[in-house]
Amino acid sequence: MTQIEFHFNAPHKLAYVCRLLRKGAAQKSRLFVVAEKDMVERLDSALWALSPIDFVSHCVGLDNALLSRYSSVIIADALRPQSGVGTAVNLQPDVPAHFDHFERLIEVVSDDPSDRAEARVRWKKYTELGYSLLRRDLNLKVGG
Repeated sequence: MTQIEFHFNAPHKLAYVCRLLRKGAAQKSRLFVVAEKDMVERLDSALWALSPIDFVSHCVGLDNALLSRYSSVIIADALRPQSGVGTAVNLQPDVPAHFDHFERLIEVVSDDPSDRAEARVRWKKYTELGYSLLRRDLNLKVGG
């Protein structure tokens, strides 16, 4: 069963996701990020803007099979299971289709009230589906 984690209270959601992806890539993990089109573009740009020593190999979409096979991170507007990709990151307002094909799903939630409200709906949906959820409050990490 997919392990689902909610990372709450990300003050700068895009910056947090970049750090999360950088850490995953450094650990030789492959990740699939699902986001709405504008966020896909913003995340792509943000990953290119990381310093050269923090480069995260990534691709947008799945049109180039070779590129998507060798990238640490795949970013797209629809979640699709990929060989060797065990972790998905959801940045969309809804529960993504096919999330249960991944070993792990991370929901990143900012401190914005509308983002938190959408996350509550997803939380409820996952629990109705029988998943046990892990909650990580990012505010708690700041102080300690």
